[in-house]
This record gives sequence, structure tokens and C-alpha cells, in this order.
Amino acid sequence: MSVRPYREIARRRSRQIHVGPVPVGGDAPVTVQTMTNTITADVAATVAQIRRMEEAGVDIVRVSCPDEAATEGLRDIVKQVSVPIIADIHFHYKRAIEAAEAGAACLRINPGNIGSAERVREVVRAAKDHGCSMRIGVNAGSLDKHLLEKYGEPNPEAMVESALEHAKILEDNDFREFKISVKASDVYLAVAAYEALAEACDYPLHLGITEAGGTRVGTVKSSIGMGWLLKKGIGDTIRVSLSADPVEEVKVGFDILKSLDLRHRGVRIVACPSCARQGFDVIKTVEILEERLAHIGTPVSLSILGCVVNGPGEARETDIGITGGGTLANEGSANKVYISGLAHHNVGNAEMIDHIVDLVEKKAAEIEAAKAAAESAATESAGTAAAE
Repeated sequence: MSVRPYREIARRRSRQIHVGPVPVGGDAPVTVQTMTNTITADVAATVAQIRRMEEAGVDIVRVSCPDEAATEGLRDIVKQVSVPIIADIHFHYKRAIEAAEAGAACLRINPGNIGSAERVREVVRAAKDHGCSMRIGVNAGSLDKHLLEKYGEPNPEAMVESALEHAKILEDNDFREFKISVKASDVYLAVAAYEALAEACDYPLHLGITEAGGTRVGTVKSSIGMGWLLKKGIGDTIRVSLSADPVEEVKVGFDILKSLDLRHRGVRIVACPSCARQGFDVIKTVEILEERLAHIGTPVSLSILGCVVNGPGEARETDIGITGGGTLANEGSANKVYISGLAHHNVGNAEMIDHIVDLVEKKAAEIEAAKAAAESAATESAGTAAAE
């Protein structure tokens, strides 16, 4: 039995597909996606934005391909970035074929609005020929007319029926390398639709609360909706939809996964909200550290607590911790630094931030060195076994 069963998440069993080299579904980690908002035909601007996303750790990036200039630009974009690219296609089947030929790793389509059965077959043929997977994207705001007439409004049943209708079109063309999303801006509607879809099929699910809003409201809505589903084991890849810089979507996505212990990337900071007991300016310190540690992709945990009430306890659970040693009115008191949960040494306020950055960078380097050594030993062991 698990020591902490309340932390266990039993992932839904789904089949696995690939978006380029990135596995989605099955036992693969939950991946984080975002979407560019540059004009796709502007290759330089789009590549620059994708590279910022890559620095933030994004796994997959989607670009819109509404016209031929966009799919032509896509051909150059995929050559200049390292993450797999999904081409977002609506209505025009030729754009899907062009995107597959241009190097897209995945096509985001609705088979039902591509056109005739022959056009769908052409798109599937192009996907097979060029190794593309697909995503069926159902949105509560654009359900098929016959489903709205049948159900009277967007509801979970209508969304799931739409998803399964589109899935059958691909299945009838002997194509099963696809994932499905059933997004809504209403949290309850989206959650209910995903829960029902998870029961109805075994395809990987792309989670999202669509049109969630600006950074603050959108983060809250997305965290509630996707956190709700992820805790139940539902979801194989996520996109946080914010009316904000797409890089923020990546950061929030990883924060959601880190909060649920599903992915570990970068520095996880545990910090108090601060009060009159704080021995240093906690809020400003955290703000600066988040910026100065953003370049670290290695999982490292850091606790920043303003006083000794909860500081030592939180430090026991993190790689590095610091606890305020006095009050803002008494800044001469040294702050206590904890290493691997144990009190280690003191540091004053003036040098504290630089000192923490140095400790975290060294810890990250140690973790990476240990990881490289373990991988090297495993490779050497496998080689020895093969030789024998």
C-alpha cells in the first residue's frame, strides 16, 4: 500500500499515439501544449515565439493554418524549431493536406466540416503518408446544427455524440492515430463532457477550458476544470487557454501538473503569503526568485517562509529552504538556510537572494550529474548484457 494513498492518481487507461516524437496517452507523462498567436506566414515572428515557448518547456505547439500562405510558412517553421507542430485546420481540406506535406506532426480538424467523404479520405491518406496524427476538436460554441436541434443547447451528451461521430469517420477510414477534446468555457459543462467521453472511448484526451479569459481568471478556471479531471486520472495532454502571452499558458500548465505531482519541471517554490512576523520581504523575494530561477528546467523544490512558525516544517519537505530569523524591524537577525530538510547555516537579508540562486543552481547541477551518471551506468550495463 502507498504511504500516502490520498495523493494517488489512477490514470485512465488510454491508447497511445504520437505527435512527432512525443507520446500522448498510455503511460506517457501528461504533455503541455500552447498555440502561437502570430501570423503563421510571418515565419520569423512565429519561430521567435515558438523558441520562447521551448525555453518555458512546452512539449507541443499548435499553429493556425487558415490559408495557403500559412501552410507554406509552416514548411519553414518546422525546420527551425525542435518541438512538434500541430496544424490547426478549419473547413478547408486542402490546408490539411498542405500542412501534412509541410511537416506538421499533427492535424487539428473536425472530419465532419472538412467536406465530402472523398475529401476526408484524401486528408487521412496525407496523414498516413506523412506520419501525422490528428486531434478531433469539439467545442461547445460550434456544435453541429443537427446536434443543437436534437438537444436544444450545448450539453455533455451533445458534445460526446459529436466527438464520437467524428471519431467514427476516421475509424471508417482505418485511422486511429488521434486524440479528442471536448472543450467548453463553462467549467461544469467541460468537466461533465470529458468524464462522459472518458467512459465512452479509449482514445487519448486533450484537456482544456476554452476561452477561459485573461491571465488571472483564466488560470483559476483552467486550474479548477483541468485539476478536477486530472485528479480523477482523466487527461493525456493539456492546453491552458489564456488571453495572454502564450508563454504564460505553458507556465500555468506546468504549474497545474506540478501541483498534482504529475510532472516535475523547474523550481517548485513553496512560499507563505507573508505577515508582520516576516524577517524579510517574502513577496518581493519570491517575485525576484521566480524570475531569476526561470531558466532552470531541473526539478528542484524551494521553500521561502518569512518566520519560524511554519518555516522549519516546510523546509523538511524541500531540497532547499529559508526561514526568516527576525522581523522587518529587526533585519540584523540572520535567516536560517536548510539543505535537504536540515538546518545548515545562516544568511543575512542583503546577500540572501544571490545566495539562494547559487544554492539552487548548484543543486540542479548535482541532480543533472547524478541523472547522467545513472543513464551512463544503465547504458553500460545493457551493453555488457548484450555482449554476454
